[in-house]
Amino acid sequence: MNIFDIMGPVMVGPSSSHTAGAVRIGRIARRLLGSQPARADILLHGSFAATGPGHGTDRAIVAGLLGMAPDDPDIPNSLWLAEGVGMAVSIRTGEIRNAHPNTAVLTVTNTEDRTLTVSASSLGGGRVRVNAIDGMEAAFSGEYPTLIIRNEDRPGILSEVTRALGASGANIATVQLYRDRRGGLAVTVIECDEPLDQRLLGELSRLDGVVRCTYLDREED
Repeated sequence: MNIFDIMGPVMVGPSSSHTAGAVRIGRIARRLLGSQPARADILLHGSFAATGPGHGTDRAIVAGLLGMAPDDPDIPNSLWLAEGVGMAVSIRTGEIRNAHPNTAVLTVTNTEDRTLTVSASSLGGGRVRVNAIDGMEAAFSGEYPTLIIRNEDRPGILSEVTRALGASGANIATVQLYRDRRGGLAVTVIECDEPLDQRLLGELSRLDGVVRCTYLDREED
């Protein structure tokens, strides 16, 4: 634990979980999409739904989608700013089974009609956890350079991925594996200590059995 875990993040208030964490959820969705969304459908669950409006959770998530940091003074104006840049925003509330109380599901679409759905929770102190991407389970914080690989569930793919990472000099911090069923689709989440080279990402994307390779670089302070 470091001093920032105790003191909390530098942020525009009032809440580290409902405001700062919500900004980070929006930022992660934007980074996973690879561009600013043209459309965003935001579902707020639990405490996010009940007290989010008072804490500015809706505006904080939109601010993150616009690329703002948790300490940006324009967070309260994000809905107006989103309208100004042509980003259509829909915000609603609902229940998500077995979800953390501070959870949001963001479905974002860019100008090239690429759509991504991200489920994420704010854990307090500005920390967040991504729970799922496009309905496939995943668990990562976005604090490390992270690979999210959707692949066929068959022998040998993980060893090829780790071989390529090792050959590039990348040091793996954590590896998590998820699958919908045996022989179906799997998601491999790999957090690394250092940023990854774009050439490596291209190599991984071309591996036989890899359906999609998404990279989330370390978030800037």
